[in-house]
Amino acid sequence: MAVPLNQALRVGAYVVRQHLRGRRRYPLVLMLEPLFRCNLACAGCGKIDYPAEILNQRLSVEDCLAAVDECGAPVVAIAGGEPLLHKEMPQIVEATLARGKFIYLCTNALLLEKKLDQYKPHRNFAWDVHLDGDQDMHDHAVSQKGVFDRAVAAIRKAKARGFRVCINTTLFDGAQPERVAAFLDDVTKLNIDGVMISPGYAYERAPDREHFLNRRKSKELFRDIFRRGRGRGWKFNQSALFLDFLAGNQRYLCTPWGKPTRNVFGWQRPCYLLGEGYAKTYTELMETTDWDRYGTGNYEKCADCMVHSGYEATAVVDAVRKPWKIAAVALRGPRTEGPMAPEIALDRQRPAEYVFGRHVQDVMERLRHTPAPVTATAEDVADAAD
Repeated sequence: MAVPLNQALRVGAYVVRQHLRGRRRYPLVLMLEPLFRCNLACAGCGKIDYPAEILNQRLSVEDCLAAVDECGAPVVAIAGGEPLLHKEMPQIVEATLARGKFIYLCTNALLLEKKLDQYKPHRNFAWDVHLDGDQDMHDHAVSQKGVFDRAVAAIRKAKARGFRVCINTTLFDGAQPERVAAFLDDVTKLNIDGVMISPGYAYERAPDREHFLNRRKSKELFRDIFRRGRGRGWKFNQSALFLDFLAGNQRYLCTPWGKPTRNVFGWQRPCYLLGEGYAKTYTELMETTDWDRYGTGNYEKCADCMVHSGYEATAVVDAVRKPWKIAAVALRGPRTEGPMAPEIALDRQRPAEYVFGRHVQDVMERLRHTPAPVTATAEDVADAAD
């Protein structure tokens, strides 16, 4: 595993403290989305389809730090949109690191070389570059040619400057195990610090919702990939038990509160992937969300989800509770043969409710009556077009 030792120890100690305090639900990773605007239009995302009034909104430095403090999670993943379009991102990163947090700054890397001088290497900071497979796979996923090559060039530059760099890979229906394995070989040669890998999730607003994996296909795909990976030196920046879950060997329930999301709408219910409502504060999110209504087996929209934002927190807690279990999996790797763990029954799940459009309308109505400060600049617009 490629999770840094200091991070593993700090997060493990944090989990133990929560259990000693009797807390059932607590955050592990804050998913911070300071903006939705992006300089790509990926078919599997749809974030940039918001009205311009919303795309022009930014969380301020103060908003971001308030979320970090209010939530209290030891790890902060800064996503978007494209975070490097945010002109105050260096200040957000510096102040969050000063609070002792671990940061993964997600980026498509198109602006990384241009912005690199604004950041300093830090043991608790890592670039998290999105690469969804080899050149053809990735450029197809992001709907633009040449992005893969630019991202790889930026990764090399960041590594040469002494930064930690991880890869964030999402796999879709049609992914070929041998090609994914070859891709993982290639990024390993870049001396990256770890790969975060996950099956895609069918976003409600995604332009292309037909090429996402169901749970059975996800498990079969990851078994085929991991079978090819033995002895090849791949480094995953994830819990060994989460990888074992991807291979169908763990029957985990989703814990969406483990990775709460704060974005320009507020605190998102129930998770980073589903926008079913928004709370004004983290406390309101935790106390007023009916968590039992969500997750595979509870809600139709969650039926096929196996994404790290819902399940990795489950795996981390399991690892802290049963260290011998994760030690065994870490030594042998995910099991790729034999029966899979029983699947969660779907016969009692409630039907999907398509409410996201109403939330967007509510935000637009608020902006018309009490406009929020717009922090998009001419430089932002130029960067978004880069």
